[in-house]
Amino acid sequence: MPSQPEALQYAASCYANEPIEMSKKPAIPVFHHPIIETHCHLDYLESEALQAALESAKAVNIERIITIGVSPDNLEKVMQLAQSHEQVWGTQGIHPHDAKEYSPAVDVQIRTNAQHPKMLAIGEIGLDYYYEHSDRAVQRQVFESQLQIAIDLNLPVVIHTREADEDTQAILQNFVGLMKQRGVIHSFTSSQVLAEYCLTEGFCLGFNGISTFKPAENVREIISLTPVEQILLETDAPYLTPVPYRGQKNEPKYLPFIAEQVARVKGLAVEALLPQVWGNSLRVFWEHS
Repeated sequence: MPSQPEALQYAASCYANEPIEMSKKPAIPVFHHPIIETHCHLDYLESEALQAALESAKAVNIERIITIGVSPDNLEKVMQLAQSHEQVWGTQGIHPHDAKEYSPAVDVQIRTNAQHPKMLAIGEIGLDYYYEHSDRAVQRQVFESQLQIAIDLNLPVVIHTREADEDTQAILQNFVGLMKQRGVIHSFTSSQVLAEYCLTEGFCLGFNGISTFKPAENVREIISLTPVEQILLETDAPYLTPVPYRGQKNEPKYLPFIAEQVARVKGLAVEALLPQVWGNSLRVFWEHS
């Protein structure tokens, strides 16, 4: 996700015409098997809200949380969060919205920080042609530069792509042969063509609260065709809150609703899905070598 004002625009644009249900909300389900939150933005929360969010997540068996690097001014914040909280890990990278801020110094900062044991991947990187806050050519160049960092450091990637399917696939085709690790296409809302390419190349797809929105049948179709071995769960908090809490600020604690939805679409019991996505998360972010 980009900076807070831009991210608010992004959240508002995702199925903006969907009616928000404001009736009494059900309790958040707590499952026996723990869950890993693979994509959120904890640095967007104030300190008191952050502590409450971490405690609320733990209370519903969210055992690990990955908070995401997106801009030059949040890379150190992600590092500090990961070092300060046992259950938090992070990534390092520049979101396509902020590609115009990329520089040799930022490149060095990402390379240096990403070698910390609690930094798990290079991301959030990629292309966003919906807003074009950075020039498309600059976005492509910065995406390629950060893919090279992932190759050099033998790390997976966290990829953002929006209305840029063809260029995303073309760039990945140029780099995937050099990548020992893969990673995840997060908050997947793109085409079946891109989904099938990424799955064939060994990437996982990340699904969040969008999967619970009524108009998002396209996302549910992608979930249905994605092998369970290549599914990751995320909230993208504090944005894209899942139904039935749509309209409120998102937190990792709402991840069980996304697990329920993905299990429903896959025709699985939630307790059957969770061990698999737990293993997927470990394989992508912790157990690569």
